[in-house]
Amino acid sequence: MNQTDLPIVIEFGGGAEYLFDNKTKHNIVLPAKPQWTLGELILWMRDNMLQDKEREDLFVQDETIRPGILVLVNETDWELLDEGNYKLQPNDNVLFISTLHGG
Repeated sequence: MNQTDLPIVIEFGGGAEYLFDNKTKHNIVLPAKPQWTLGELILWMRDNMLQDKEREDLFVQDETIRPGILVLVNETDWELLDEGNYKLQPNDNVLFISTLHGG
């Protein structure tokens, strides 16, 4: 299999963007490897994009997305795509929406 960099779009909503430099959209290129999964992307985001490492538990819990964050890949709920096992494709759009709000 040809190993090339993987361009994807990551978007945030519902307050999740505050953990990622207050930007709602990031065009990124993942380093080349045979295959990236959504689970690997989440851990890569934690290690490479998360601004406040002391608050990573607001995004990741037990090596996956914490409860209360919806994940959509190309407008499809990740639960329909085998969640973290989904194999990312070039130019996928991955959207993280926080459903938790303070009061």
